[in-house]
Amino acid sequence: MTTTSPSIQLHRGDLPDDVSFHGTIAVDTEAMGLNPHRDRLCLVQISAGDGNAHLVQILPGTPSPNLARLMADRTVTKLMHFARFDVAILQHALGVTVAPVICTKIASKLVRTFTDRHGLAHLCRELLGVDLSKQQQTSDWGAAVLTPEQQAYAASDVLHLHALWAKLEALLHREGRRALAQACYDFLPARARLDLLGYEEPDIFAHRA
Repeated sequence: MTTTSPSIQLHRGDLPDDVSFHGTIAVDTEAMGLNPHRDRLCLVQISAGDGNAHLVQILPGTPSPNLARLMADRTVTKLMHFARFDVAILQHALGVTVAPVICTKIASKLVRTFTDRHGLAHLCRELLGVDLSKQQQTSDWGAAVLTPEQQAYAASDVLHLHALWAKLEALLHREGRRALAQACYDFLPARARLDLLGYEEPDIFAHRA
């Protein structure tokens, strides 16, 4: 384990045996691209909402059993932004069903219908007053050594999710859509499997041949 700052811990290959999580954790991923079949998973970011981030650098050809167990642990809720992609690439790379899941992007789309801006950076700025830098978003996440800037960027994507979810969940309750959001979240592992099978297009829910 390499500690790069007081709040960021980088683990190569897997979570250490002595790191455990309970309750709700924020989870994000970085990959070589946005196609789970073509592009390999490079990094998994985790935060318990305590101001600390654990970054697991995925090593090609090396299993990550502790990480896989955590993602499949149904007693631990995985809080994500755009969970459809994260769940798909995690399920494809780790060979597990990732559940239960919460997605802040789905929550935003259900209650913030007055805007089409549902990106993480916009939500953090709008709801939390936090400015996230996206400068490293398209950097090379497959590099053997991640720069301090990459690590800081990756950590920022999970460090604010708990606070963001608190704001969005309150809006879901206010608008009477919390149960609807939960139904969407419960379906996400299956939606990810459909994506991995190639059912993004045609959409099997669409009314067309």
